[in-house]
Amino acid sequence: MARVFVTGSSDGLGLLAARQLVQGGHAVTLHARNAARADDARGALPAAEAVLTGDLASIAETRALAGQVNERGRYDAIVHNAGVGYREARLETVDGLEHLFAINVLAPYLLTALIAPPARLIYLSSGMHRGGHPELNDPQWTQRRWNGSQAYSDSKLFDVVLAFAVARRWPAVLSNAVEPGWVPTKMGGPGAPDDLELGAATQVWLATSDDPAARVSGGYFYHQRRHEVHPAARSEGVQDALLAYCASISDVHLG
Repeated sequence: MARVFVTGSSDGLGLLAARQLVQGGHAVTLHARNAARADDARGALPAAEAVLTGDLASIAETRALAGQVNERGRYDAIVHNAGVGYREARLETVDGLEHLFAINVLAPYLLTALIAPPARLIYLSSGMHRGGHPELNDPQWTQRRWNGSQAYSDSKLFDVVLAFAVARRWPAVLSNAVEPGWVPTKMGGPGAPDDLELGAATQVWLATSDDPAARVSGGYFYHQRRHEVHPAARSEGVQDALLAYCASISDVHLG
């Protein structure tokens, strides 16, 4: 039995992955943005061990969430599922950051840096990452006209960059990224063509399976198969630049 923490698991793909984990006999801790959503998560999956709360748009709340996770002891796997989509308008967080970058990129960086390393880390990306730009000239979109689709693609590229940076820096941890497909969630919309169940299955497989194909690091997976990624994701220079930028805006350093 594995102990797994899944961020953004009060609904959608995160809740579905958590449900599949419980059905597989694993112990799951859920995460919700606030108390109301935590109640929804408990009702949706009563078998979960616990539901932790924290708004990932806030650096302070993300730090506090990491503290809650550490208080519960070391996990075997963490699935960084939480995210917001490309239809969002540009909003600023309480920390003055563009909220899509704060939630999709900075939050998993902070949780990775602040939570005791598990054996396995899984980061949710998207096929749209292939259209992302790796440059960090204006990551907060203060000097450009807002483009939600481009900002989302950039953030999903940075999630792969983060997964690969961790794989390189922490050889004892299996760190991988996942493309769940275009699935019918709130983010994907009801007309999305991919299978919702399969959209969560790869995260569960990477988090718990003894299959040698799942016990790897630095991979990018779609439906349990390796796929090619944006070439910049494997650049050590791009990886180091992202880690340095996240550290500069949060004062949290990844070892």
